[in-house]
Amino acid sequence: MRKYLTVLRVEGKLSLRTPDGLFFGIGMPMAVLLLISMLVGNQQVRGGGYTFMQSSYPALATVGICATAFMGLPLTISDYRDKKILKHFFTTPTSPLLLLGVHVTVCVLTALASALGVTLVAMLVLDYRMPGSWLGFIGSYFLVMLSMYSIGMMMASLCKTIKQANLVCNLVYFPMLFLSGAVIPYEIFPNGMQKLASILPLTQGIQLLKLVSLEGVDSLPLFSLLYLLIFGILGILVSAKTFRWE
Repeated sequence: MRKYLTVLRVEGKLSLRTPDGLFFGIGMPMAVLLLISMLVGNQQVRGGGYTFMQSSYPALATVGICATAFMGLPLTISDYRDKKILKHFFTTPTSPLLLLGVHVTVCVLTALASALGVTLVAMLVLDYRMPGSWLGFIGSYFLVMLSMYSIGMMMASLCKTIKQANLVCNLVYFPMLFLSGAVIPYEIFPNGMQKLASILPLTQGIQLLKLVSLEGVDSLPLFSLLYLLIFGILGILVSAKTFRWE
């Protein structure tokens, strides 16, 4: 336990020293929520029966997951592999699995801090009230997290160098962030772009969170659930098969 806390302390300090991670993962979603609230917060989404504020909250709650799953997790693990850090841990009392576990824990805590920040701003500043189910929303949130982190681990396993990881992470992260509806309301996209964006697993995750937050667990979309589970299982299987310590 002492080893875990020591590595967690080091990982936490490294994460807090990364301004991009703090801005994109925690600061940006709260700022975007405030901006949307000021511009169109109380306007009804066309044909939706809910406001842009009600639509934006569950979407922005996933930004922390997106940032840590598609940038933080694969880039750090690929960097550890590229610099032989994982290999060197085999000669120390601290195992590489502990290092990976601690880094995943830091990513999870960062994502939760982001979601909590968005929730506090929404409820305390913007007077947001969820018409759906909080319990269903929390359960769906962790399903989205599991699925996205599985994809992130798959990316980390397939990328052998930090250069490859940088390229792949940028190709995955920015479309996920801007096309899934995480920071730009999905409802304002043209129909063609909506169909294209629906292919992204994060889009399905956000749609799941929106429906649960608006209508409760009785409206769980089976397709989105299966889509997330398939990507989650695929990510775990590919990661287990292809992961290398060096």
